[in-house]
Amino acid sequence: MFWDSLGIILLDIPPKGESVDADRYCEALDQLRHAVRRKRPGLLRSRVVLQHDNASPHTAKRTKEWLERYRWDIIPHPAHSPDLAPSDVPLFGPLRRHLGGKKCENEDELIGDFRD
Repeated sequence: MFWDSLGIILLDIPPKGESVDADRYCEALDQLRHAVRRKRPGLLRSRVVLQHDNASPHTAKRTKEWLERYRWDIIPHPAHSPDLAPSDVPLFGPLRRHLGGKKCENEDELIGDFRD
C-alpha cells in the first residue's frame, strides 16, 4: 500500500503465495508512478520521497536504479525497528473507520473491500 497525506494512492497486493522480489517491487513502483500521475498530477513535478525499510526488494540494485532513473528519494527506516514509521500513524484512523464493525469471510473479500 502506498499513500500520502491525502489517502491511499495505490493498493498493490501480490497473488497469494507470491513473494515480493526486486522485479515485483519495481513493477509496483511503476504502477505507483502511473497512479500518482492520475491522482496527484502535480506531485511528479516536485520531489517524490518514499520511506521503506531495508528489505532486500527495497535495497536491490534494480530498485536503486529505478529510483535513480526517476529521481525518487528514500527516507530510511531502520530494519527490525520496533518503532512505527512516522507515515504509518495517520493511516490507522482511516483504516479503523473503514474496517470498523465489518466482517470479511476471506482474504479476497477484504481485498475487494479496499479496492471499492
